[in-house]
Amino acid sequence: MLSFSNIRWLDDKGRIKPPLFLYLILIFLARGWCVFILSLTQAGQRDGLVKLFYPLKDDFIASIIVGSIGLGIYFLVTVERRGKPLWLIPVFSKLKLLLFASVSTEFALIVIRLSHIDYQFSWIYAIEILILFWGIIYLLKSKHLKYYSQGWTIDRDKKTE
Repeated sequence: MLSFSNIRWLDDKGRIKPPLFLYLILIFLARGWCVFILSLTQAGQRDGLVKLFYPLKDDFIASIIVGSIGLGIYFLVTVERRGKPLWLIPVFSKLKLLLFASVSTEFALIVIRLSHIDYQFSWIYAIEILILFWGIIYLLKSKHLKYYSQGWTIDRDKKTE
């Protein structure tokens, strides 16, 4: 049950706003797409910029695929804010499951990327794994995310029409 201490979670219409940490997780998951977009701005050095972050082409492609899941989740969040189309409500109710699957997949990709360097310590990978652990703990413990993922119902949007 929501308490009055959680009133900052509500928007002007009384609906639960998306958590800020949800957006941060989605940006982290879509970092392959961010690198891709940045590489488009560098006409002569596209390959060099991508190789700086992803030395192997397969790692970059895998990051784009996992990032696509993150972009799909961002699309769901955007659709929820608008309240349409209603047929996406069952998909939105699985938001935590989708996030957990994409974070777990990202963790597996980092382990694979670590195998390419024979599991030697790297600060970049250490920070990425730390962010993923924080993300998993957040997904498991956040009441805000739990209530948010349960907050889009057909009844809610029929009341606001």
